[in-house]
Amino acid sequence: MKNQLQLQSLVTREGRLELALAQIPVPVPAADEVLVKVEAAPINPSDLGLLFGMADMTSALASGTQEAPVITAEIPEKLRPALAGRMGQALPVGNEGGGTVIEAGNSDEAQSLLGKTVGILGGAMYTQYRAIKVNQCLAMREGVTPAESGSCFVNPLTALGMVTTMRLEGSRALVHTAAASNLGQMLQKICIADGIDLVNIVRKEEQVALLEKKGAKYVCNSSKDSFMEVLTGMLVATSAYIGFDATGGGKLAGQILSCMEAAAVKTSPDYSRYGSTQHKQVYIYGGLDRTPTILSRNFGMAWGLGGWLLTPFLQKIGPEETNRLKQRVAAEITTTFASHYTREISLAEALSLDAIGVYGKQATGEKYLINPNR
Repeated sequence: MKNQLQLQSLVTREGRLELALAQIPVPVPAADEVLVKVEAAPINPSDLGLLFGMADMTSALASGTQEAPVITAEIPEKLRPALAGRMGQALPVGNEGGGTVIEAGNSDEAQSLLGKTVGILGGAMYTQYRAIKVNQCLAMREGVTPAESGSCFVNPLTALGMVTTMRLEGSRALVHTAAASNLGQMLQKICIADGIDLVNIVRKEEQVALLEKKGAKYVCNSSKDSFMEVLTGMLVATSAYIGFDATGGGKLAGQILSCMEAAAVKTSPDYSRYGSTQHKQVYIYGGLDRTPTILSRNFGMAWGLGGWLLTPFLQKIGPEETNRLKQRVAAEITTTFASHYTREISLAEALSLDAIGVYGKQATGEKYLINPNR
């Protein structure tokens, strides 16, 4: 059977990370599956935890050959117990991707996708060929490329999920951090199209300018001394009492709750020593800041801080609503949900110290796309 390359991440029992390209058989699709030639797989922040396995990537060393590189890095001893469940296992990486269906199982649904460009969600996407169930594929219209379809699940459905969560919880506006990211720009487009007020939080003035150029009305810079005053004013104007935080650590989630409370107090005629009765909710959905989350309890008693993850959310809303969101993504994949990449690289190039130094930073505007068949 023909073999293919797959990027795998191994945590050894000695506490070392090893990244390498493995030779594995090309799978044969089952009746309800298709075989996709993977031509695009983005490196998302959600991929890096599995890829790097908590290793200290400043200790990373390169070996092997140009065609078969190997990266090794040390995992701090205090973090190794958290990885006990995956030690000794070479795990495939990559949440989503896009490509062309080159073989199909004998079911009608599988056969209908033969020759089509699809976006796929199912893990193990940093590989040249992927057998995947039909219901994990999203068929694209004629003319859409694999690169355009490669990021059709994680960011688009997360952005749509935020808006849907806002509506389900009875709110009419929302707050988003790391707002100049690919996901943040998608969310801004959705909110403009749907008539929703969105308060964007960024860290740099050039990111403020970027979002304002794209039509954002409310953008504030968290690095400025006036941040909390400006944010409070925007929350008064929008009544945004639900937020989604990509950073996770540090003071930002608590600052958002504090400003929500200040906005609620400004707009309420009543005083209570327990704070406002307006419920304030922040969901942490990312981990750009790995330090502890710090809360200064000055936002009353009507508040919530929780985690938000795409897969449980889709399970919660059910298959019918999930399919509706997917069809909107497919219809707007080259407009609302278009992704932008700094560079397209091969599997081998993904295992270079130079590339890791860029995409490992998770910096806004430095998103990499792997083409496993490059």
